[in-house]
Amino acid sequence: MSCLAKVCFITSAALMSFVAQAADEDPWEGANRVIYRFNDTLDTYALKPLAQGYQFITPQFLEDGIHNFFRNVGDVGNLANDVLQGKAHAAGVDTARLLLNTTLGVVGFFDVGTRMGLQRNDEDFGLTLGHWGVPTGPYVMLPFLGPSTVRDGIAKYPDTYASPYRYVNDIPVRNSAFALDIVDTRASLLSSEKLITGDKYTFIRNAYLQSREFKVKNGKVQDDF
Repeated sequence: MSCLAKVCFITSAALMSFVAQAADEDPWEGANRVIYRFNDTLDTYALKPLAQGYQFITPQFLEDGIHNFFRNVGDVGNLANDVLQGKAHAAGVDTARLLLNTTLGVVGFFDVGTRMGLQRNDEDFGLTLGHWGVPTGPYVMLPFLGPSTVRDGIAKYPDTYASPYRYVNDIPVRNSAFALDIVDTRASLLSSEKLITGDKYTFIRNAYLQSREFKVKNGKVQDDF
């Protein structure tokens, strides 16, 4: 077999393996694409324009402060999942971040913890389940919520217990804070859209699955090639 033939054979084998893996990870691709188109349409005509308007009228220091505030709120969930995963060091870091940012950082408006070298962990109950060996299950595109898996989708409900919205009784305040959180999150992703290439659905799916695997394995992911 010539060198060129060997290269073609290896390339074809790798491509077939990739296609088979994608089919295993996303067996409901047809339905997922329908939901993705719904989400993308909603984002294009509603959420993205809101995020762009928010970013345009909000001074940078205020936008940063609001973003820091919601990240500080999210550190409660990070800490809870650090404990559930038995990560003592990470739990200590997130505890220190919460205390510093909530007090010296004026309820999280300033990220004092990061400035002091305490890097934020990013944990949720889906990652906790993955840490203890629960498989991801098939890829799922959730209406409104976006990319997920069966494991991560189920884990979203327990995550709500670490969210403050569950404990806010004033409905207008709760809804306003929740809406601002969503718009702030979408605004923070505007610059990332430039990285998307090729089929947008496939790009988002692969990026999500790879990111989750990376986090579950704490960055210790082997390259298949």
